[in-house]
Amino acid sequence: MEYNYIKSLHLIFVITWFAGLFYIPRLFIYHIEAREKPQPDADILSEQLKLMSKRLWYIITWPSAVLATGFAIWLLILVPGWLEQSWMHVKLTFVALLFAYHIKNHLIFKQFQNDDIRWTSNGMRLWNEGATLILFAIVFLVIVKSALSWVWGLVGLIGLGVVLMLGIKLYKRIRNRNPSA
Repeated sequence: MEYNYIKSLHLIFVITWFAGLFYIPRLFIYHIEAREKPQPDADILSEQLKLMSKRLWYIITWPSAVLATGFAIWLLILVPGWLEQSWMHVKLTFVALLFAYHIKNHLIFKQFQNDDIRWTSNGMRLWNEGATLILFAIVFLVIVKSALSWVWGLVGLIGLGVVLMLGIKLYKRIRNRNPSA
């Protein structure tokens, strides 16, 4: 019984963590593009986007990351045998990548808060897909758990990456033709 409650809480906070990781790069993109607006619009938008980013990052994303991790550790205490399974080792590797992605977003967040913007909107759109790839990898690992499927999972992950990159290029073409898109 305790397991189901802890697992539910873990999943809820994983979902809210990913929501933050999906949305923060989108706010970064808006911030980058706000710089192209005329004054005073550029400054007004920049300040509003900084405030939105700060609230998202510190009120939703960071707490969700901490709580998802805490409940994950609790689950591993309840079911320590998972640590002996190879699928869990691979999952934890992707979780480490997720933390690296989170920390890099934190560094970008700090730069944007200081108006130190080094990214292009297209570069940030590409960066934004990192969380998507990690999410797919983790969900399929948890559900499938089969070593044989990892090869196909990797092929699928690469395929998804290619599809996402093509989608970004297509969006860029459409946007260049129709700037209001």
